[in-house]
Amino acid sequence: MIKNRMKEYRAKYGMKQEDLARLVGVRRETIGNLEKGRYNPSLVLAWNIAKVFHVSIEDVFTVEE
Repeated sequence: MIKNRMKEYRAKYGMKQEDLARLVGVRRETIGNLEKGRYNPSLVLAWNIAKVFHVSIEDVFTVEE
């Protein structure tokens, strides 16, 4: 299972789901589903999200068994 800290990083940057979605080229619903763990991002999407927050992919996403 992939866990993420997207909500935490969005709060740090004062971003809404819509803002992040626009920056990475997906719908707001996709961001919501990612944050709730209903959807695992593609490598490109994970990369783009991490890039928005100026951190590594591993800072935003972690794999838990």
